[in-house]
Amino acid sequence: MTTDVHESPALAMIHTVPGIIPAFGELVGLHLPGWRPFNMLDESLLGNTIREGTLSRQTMRRLATHIWSAVDAGASAVLVTCSSLGPAVDAAIPLCPVPLFRIDDGMAIEAIQRGNRIGVLATLATTMIPTTHLIERHAHRMGRNVSVTSRLCEGAFDKLRSGDRAAHDAMIREGLASLVGSVDVVVLAQASMANALSEMKETSVPVLTSPELGVLHMSSALNARSRVLRRRSPGRG
Repeated sequence: MTTDVHESPALAMIHTVPGIIPAFGELVGLHLPGWRPFNMLDESLLGNTIREGTLSRQTMRRLATHIWSAVDAGASAVLVTCSSLGPAVDAAIPLCPVPLFRIDDGMAIEAIQRGNRIGVLATLATTMIPTTHLIERHAHRMGRNVSVTSRLCEGAFDKLRSGDRAAHDAMIREGLASLVGSVDVVVLAQASMANALSEMKETSVPVLTSPELGVLHMSSALNARSRVLRRRSPGRG
């Protein structure tokens, strides 16, 4: 059987939490219909980061190995869905031969566009600093002055890991209630937190989550790149 030269490009998604994989499959189908997603899961990348309390050089190297493995498997783009690994993604981007994305870029940009006082809610301390730094970096690039207020939902991720999603989601909603009165917009620092909003009534400020905004940001970047490549290759269908 011959391979169709116009076969859809492949998108590799590298995850550290298995429960979010179906939602990302749906988002890619919705916003990147011309792409074929495949998933790579390594829970130890996040597990080791939580245990060590920081993103170690060894974990950064291991993520880079996964990224290159995805490229070797045929990926035309790679998305890392774990926000705690964001700095490792940033380090790999200049060396990666295909477009490489961290999940929280789109959310950070949207938050800055929504207001100057930004609340960051996280269930892991290891995600708080990378998310805050990402927002500040985008704000500097965009010429905006922002202030970031952080809240940690201590113990919520342990509830999720033990299978008690209801308790996890309730703790996130409590954390949100403590933030909304003092900020213009709130971001949920981890993709695994997004489900907590499904049981919530409307809040007084926007609450942003990374999965859909991240996939939309990636879709926009990949479509723009495709247009540039087509302009550089006239006459190719």
